[in-house]
Amino acid sequence: MNENSSAGKRSARERLQQQRQREHAREKRRRALLVTAAVVGVLGLAAVVGVLAANSGGDDGDSAAGPVVAPSGAVGDDRLIIPVGASDAPSTLTVWEDFRCPACAFFETTYRDTIHELTDSGQIKVEYRLATIIDGNMGGSGSLNAANAAACAQDAGRFVPYHDVLFQNQPMETDDAFSNNQTLFDLAGKVQGLDTPAFRSCVADGTHKAWANESNEAFLAGDFRGTPTVLLNGEPIFPAKGGEQISPENLKKWVTEANQGKQPGTATPTGAATATGTPTASPAG
Repeated sequence: MNENSSAGKRSARERLQQQRQREHAREKRRRALLVTAAVVGVLGLAAVVGVLAANSGGDDGDSAAGPVVAPSGAVGDDRLIIPVGASDAPSTLTVWEDFRCPACAFFETTYRDTIHELTDSGQIKVEYRLATIIDGNMGGSGSLNAANAAACAQDAGRFVPYHDVLFQNQPMETDDAFSNNQTLFDLAGKVQGLDTPAFRSCVADGTHKAWANESNEAFLAGDFRGTPTVLLNGEPIFPAKGGEQISPENLKKWVTEANQGKQPGTATPTGAATATGTPTASPAG
């Protein structure tokens, strides 16, 4: 009886263990499906926004006349790119975003820490490119006003932390809160050293609005599906790459694969903000 009882107990334990393993596997599948559904849903939203914005003919809100003034440190054709990180990093992440775009806020919330980690370690440099398609879709001028303010923050060497604060405090898509300069000033107060008379004057004068409009025109000319548009070395990776859904883990894996045999970058542009938002010192003299 003792031997039978012992065997019965082992059998019960084995069945319980197998049941737990099955439940664990089901939970992993459920979580994977939820993540996939969320990403696909965001892509659908981004695609709808892109189509509607394209049909609207772009931004017709608070457009800016006058000369195109690129922010400090902008690079690329017509200086429409705000670069972050080591200029000699082996891979380039290109991110097209609109500060009123909810899908962009989803992307930033999910991948911000990973992008900062990869940038700070010299694995990637990020090329931020700004669009204002929500203004064209929903009306208003918050996308344009926020893009101008972000460019003003770039002038002050505070683009990355202010960019992050804008997305962390993004209003509802239908709420044009970023059209109010005071809102942008209040958010600048969350970034050390940014809320200065020079920054406020840049925002109030719309110094970079013509530049932001030109950046949006470049986005529309690129025939992208919507924002965010995210490219790794020119290849689209959001919401998927080569049949694999994007995730923080996959983003790191894709960068590692792309960088195989290459050294991390070290040449952070003088005066530019790092991913953690600390400006590098300009050389004396």
